[in-house]
Amino acid sequence: MSSSATASSSSYSSAGRGIEGGYEGDSLTLKVLIAFFLGLALYNVVELQVLIFGTFAKFKGLYFWSLVISGWGIVPYSVGFLFKYFSILTGGARWFSVFLLSIGWYPMVTGQAIVLWSRLHLIVTGEKGDKILRYTKWMIIVNAIVLHVPTTVLTIGSNTDSHPQVYVSGYNVMEKVQMCGFFLQEVILSSIYIAETIRILRTSVQDSTKRLMYQLMAINILIIVMDLGLLGLECASLYILETITKPTFYSIKLKLDDEKRKSSPLNGESDIADFVDLTKINTDVTRTSQPKRSSTSRAGAPDLDLDLEIARLEHVETLPSQVGMRNGDIAPSRQRKPETLEHNYRDD
Repeated sequence: MSSSATASSSSYSSAGRGIEGGYEGDSLTLKVLIAFFLGLALYNVVELQVLIFGTFAKFKGLYFWSLVISGWGIVPYSVGFLFKYFSILTGGARWFSVFLLSIGWYPMVTGQAIVLWSRLHLIVTGEKGDKILRYTKWMIIVNAIVLHVPTTVLTIGSNTDSHPQVYVSGYNVMEKVQMCGFFLQEVILSSIYIAETIRILRTSVQDSTKRLMYQLMAINILIIVMDLGLLGLECASLYILETITKPTFYSIKLKLDDEKRKSSPLNGESDIADFVDLTKINTDVTRTSQPKRSSTSRAGAPDLDLDLEIARLEHVETLPSQVGMRNGDIAPSRQRKPETLEHNYRDD
């Protein structure tokens, strides 16, 4: 990732003069990879924005805006590195490339963490959940200040005409520190999702809930795997490969999170919990109680359909008041004794 006078001009770890300049090698393969990955990231952002504005019913809320802003942050980051590696802007104009990749890096990385955090309240509940939300919020804020700001200062210093090698040496160290810091941050957030998902799976009785939980767990495991890949490239000092795959991976992670939203029962358009924590429900939502009918009612009479509809509506109406704004705020209400009438309940 750093400048190196001895680095081969076609090496994947050689970025010309590292953070100072563009790629000065002659590897056609590497040039194609640069264009492909950065172009793919831009395509994913455009597709993601179309999906977001085409599926959200209301354009508001922390989750919506963090998803939008984090996605758009990938654009200047990718364009900045395209200008930088292909030396499209030279002389004083190179500062525009540094400006683009720097302002895009902030919302791309920290925005991704806010996307994860904004949905965390749906699966962590109670006093313990409040602590998790508070601690993870401050973790994101502190990391944004401690990791973003010094790296940006060293990036700017590395592109100045006076003593750049001092800044480059500092950047070499800080780049690895911030990569490790943001990696741990996303691992912590994703691990919370995985742990809570496993807890819900242990008590879930609905097949639809189980499928959703397995999908959620797989998405968060995939996020950790992609972060591990980026960290491995950084530790191997493969600067170009790390910087061109980062926006692509982040765009994929955002698309996965949007897919998770669309597959949830409420389609992500409400602040009501996406996931029903069955451990908090004292009623059996897979069955409905059957109101007593007159002994004179005949089988197949219209009264039977009416009774079934009343039973269904009564059971559906009790859940929204229990669910509230969070999954775990479900309080026991109107306990019913399960009877023999089977009924498949759906959240939507």
